[in-house]
Amino acid sequence: MDREEKMQQAIQKFRLPRYHELPTVELYLDQVTLYLHDHLAPLGDVKITSSMVSNYVKHKLIQRPVKKRYTAEQLAELFFIAVAKNVLPLNDLKVAIKLQRQTYSTAVAYDYFVCELENVLAYVFGLKENLDEIGHDHNEYKKMLRSIIMTVCYKVYIDMYFVDAHTKHG
Repeated sequence: MDREEKMQQAIQKFRLPRYHELPTVELYLDQVTLYLHDHLAPLGDVKITSSMVSNYVKHKLIQRPVKKRYTAEQLAELFFIAVAKNVLPLNDLKVAIKLQRQTYSTAVAYDYFVCELENVLAYVFGLKENLDEIGHDHNEYKKMLRSIIMTVCYKVYIDMYFVDAHTKHG
């Protein structure tokens, strides 16, 4: 199997839970990071640690947990942050999340985000020839979000390519 096929195979199976599939039981910090890591592992260098989550709370990117437990809404926001932090500085993440909160509920925004992420990954990795049109709105927020996702997906592709190249040419 060549490099391209291995990369495509890894991405073909990638799927994030939809909002209604997120845990309804509130999770503690170590459970949150494990849950995020398990789902994001196929993307390679998209990681999130307990200290990162605490930092996002401190910087008010997500709400402070109640009794040290995190809700589905916080998980959804952390999925976005974990993916976008690789291409956006902290201040831009804050602006993106603020725009989302002004435009859509977390559930709607998150479901759009995961569908668009899977859509763009399939396109970037050559699993389909054209991008699907996700959602009904065509606004500034959607264009900005697609641009973030495109950037992330191309970075994931480049990272996977070079990890494999370093393995072969070590």
